[in-house]
Amino acid sequence: MPLLLLDLDNTLLPRDAAFRAWAQDFLLERALPPADVEWLATIDGGGYVPRSTVLSAARRRYGLDESLDRLLAHYRRGINAHIHCPARNLDALRAARAAGWTLGIVSNGSTGAQLEKIRRTGLGPMVDGWVISEEADCLKPDPLIFEIAAQRCGVAPTGDWATHTWMVGDHAPADIAGAELAGLRSVWLHHGRPWAEPGYRPTLKAAGLPEAVGQVLAARSAPSPRPAVRAGATGARRGSFVSRPAVSPSVASRPAVSRSVASAAAGEPGPTAQSGAHHGVQFLLSAPDGGHAPSVAHADGDASSAAAAGSAVRNRSDGFARRPDGRPGTTPPPVPLPVRPASPASPPAPDASAPSPARAG
Repeated sequence: MPLLLLDLDNTLLPRDAAFRAWAQDFLLERALPPADVEWLATIDGGGYVPRSTVLSAARRRYGLDESLDRLLAHYRRGINAHIHCPARNLDALRAARAAGWTLGIVSNGSTGAQLEKIRRTGLGPMVDGWVISEEADCLKPDPLIFEIAAQRCGVAPTGDWATHTWMVGDHAPADIAGAELAGLRSVWLHHGRPWAEPGYRPTLKAAGLPEAVGQVLAARSAPSPRPAVRAGATGARRGSFVSRPAVSPSVASRPAVSRSVASAAAGEPGPTAQSGAHHGVQFLLSAPDGGHAPSVAHADGDASSAAAAGSAVRNRSDGFARRPDGRPGTTPPPVPLPVRPASPASPPAPDASAPSPARAG
């Protein structure tokens, strides 16, 4: 079961470019110096600095009398208006799909913000599943988040699954370290940067997603195409998870949401998704700072073309999208997650109060 896992921001999507476009609009609308785009990009930290920190600093710098809530709403609308998936990246996903690979997204960040990006850019129908750190209650580089991703894509994270799995991402401490800890091979998108981590290394390096996918496809014989995945069949893969320990009640009790991102991207009315039978977790509806960015029309056409091209793919994470009105749908019955039992000899778990950095969307 060859599986290709992909980071979202600055891997599939040019997130920093979208931030800069929003920053230009922000400055222009307020008659502020255009050159301050660089100041905003620096304090943004590639999305790893909380939005409230970035916008509070901007508010003080420019003496703005706008509330932080209003600035946050402006940011969410603006960056969503500029986010897109380049055609070359969509072509790379189609090439991997045609070669028989299962595709999944693994993203750190807030649930609402990251799902909106997946929906808006048409990525939902292009992949088999996704996991977002907030709703999964774990962050890259924790190996567990990669196991959850595999399960949602219909690949059992048991046996030698890791030897048939690759991870592609741009953030070394999350994507590449996480892949190494999980036993996966990896491709690091260097974006012109030198490798700076002495303790671990990626399997391969690439300048962008198309090159990375090409390297993965060339690194092993292409697997046989699996029409059952693209037709939405689930087979008996779920059975291998039944004996694994269930997640904690605090995670399992979170409400599911019914509308599929794939349906939303394709403009369908959105029936209740039967997702719990595949991956079995109920999750948060929105980011901690409250709310789901209002929908803003995307004009470049990538979303509609992607939806049309990938509409035959059943996405096993589709139950974690939002309904247009933000209301949850019917909650499917839970199925245990692939959580490993704690070993008596294991060291204490890391302090939950100091999580790994996650992009703020």
